[in-house]
Amino acid sequence: MNFDNNYQKCLDKLIWAIHQLDVKVAQSQLANLAKIIVQTMMGPWRYFHSIEHILEVGGSTDAIEVLAALFHDIIYVQVDGSIPFNLTPYLAPFIEEERGKLFVRTDNPGERDAIFELIATLFKVAPGEELFPFTGQNEFLSAIVAAKLLEPLLTPALIVQVVACIEATIPFRTQSDFGLSPSEELYQSLKSINQRFHFNLTSAELLETVKRSVRLANRDVGGFAHPSSAVFLSNTWKLLPETNHTLKKSESYTIRDYRVAIQKMAVFLKFLNAELIFRRFRGEPDDRIYIHYVEQARRNLEVARLYLDSKLVANAILEALSLRLGSDVPLTIMMGDFGDEPSSMGSLGDYFPTLINPHRPKTLLEREVCQLLAGGRAQSISFDFKTSPLTSFVVQYIGFEGIFQMWQRTQEFFQGKITSEEFLARCDADLVNIIIDGVAKLLEKRKVALCRLYKPLSMNGVRQLQHEH
Repeated sequence: MNFDNNYQKCLDKLIWAIHQLDVKVAQSQLANLAKIIVQTMMGPWRYFHSIEHILEVGGSTDAIEVLAALFHDIIYVQVDGSIPFNLTPYLAPFIEEERGKLFVRTDNPGERDAIFELIATLFKVAPGEELFPFTGQNEFLSAIVAAKLLEPLLTPALIVQVVACIEATIPFRTQSDFGLSPSEELYQSLKSINQRFHFNLTSAELLETVKRSVRLANRDVGGFAHPSSAVFLSNTWKLLPETNHTLKKSESYTIRDYRVAIQKMAVFLKFLNAELIFRRFRGEPDDRIYIHYVEQARRNLEVARLYLDSKLVANAILEALSLRLGSDVPLTIMMGDFGDEPSSMGSLGDYFPTLINPHRPKTLLEREVCQLLAGGRAQSISFDFKTSPLTSFVVQYIGFEGIFQMWQRTQEFFQGKITSEEFLARCDADLVNIIIDGVAKLLEKRKVALCRLYKPLSMNGVRQLQHEH
């Protein structure tokens, strides 16, 4: 989608939200906000955290939720690689960088800026404190940008409600030391801020603010509970290039680059607790919906873990073989070109034999993973195959029991505890030979294409070239 379409969608959301709040704002001011949001959200690494994402997260029924969603990912340091230049004026008075790390300034800016003070209070951030990526850094910075951009348009009482919703999108948090859920903690903080800053919000308004934040936060991670594991994996794959910038269509990333990206995702999903993904607060959402979210997320995580583990084992064989050619062999050299259209060179999967007696899945989970490997994720993406022909063949050849048996030595290879040749020597020899044969045929096809119309130089021609040089 191009800039103009994204800009218009964002502007329409802003106009609608401001109208719902019954606030008089010049359209030129909203147009400037839309431009800032869209320019940031269309950054080169924004595959998942995009315009489409923030429009979906905001919903369509509540103005505060819509505004919070538009800003909740506007700062994402790990994705963009830095703070976007156009947003630095809003952060520089309060945040400083030292040796690549971000800190809250120590000259007490909150004493001069009430908006920043209430944000720092809500996020429990103190002067001089270092901001860490996985404990709310991006949400805190996004909240500051949102508040400073909205400050000329909205009252502080409205801004604090927007900021509270952004705070709720800090994901995967456990209960506090006092046994409070993140949403209960947010409610207590809002009560304190309401009294301290004299916002005069009623108890009902404070409760509704937290319920809004729960709805927003749950939509933000809603993909975990998608009824289709193929869609869940598609969303997972969109996350890969955001923090693994070598995975880009215009770059020939290596087999190791690819493995490291999916390995990091596998480690993250392995330790993610389904109960920590979704929020609830005093009946929002009701128990039936919440339990459904958790159960579906748990199922998607199980599928993703087996899917990723299988891909890592299969790709370990390919990575070990690639090291015979060099340390920087692009994945496409040994797998074939990406894209929805069949390549004239074909792909590695084209050269695998049909197995007479392949291993069959033994459980519903294994069956689902086999279908995903062979049939593909729900959507194509520019940097990878939608299907997994290599992994699908390896699973058919050795079964998931073989995947589990290979797992430990795969990790030893990745960690450098055994060499690539030691790893290959401990793999099924026939399987390795089939993969070698497939890669060789793929490379031979490239050789044929390269040598088209080629005529070997005669000895006289070689002597002539030597004479000329």
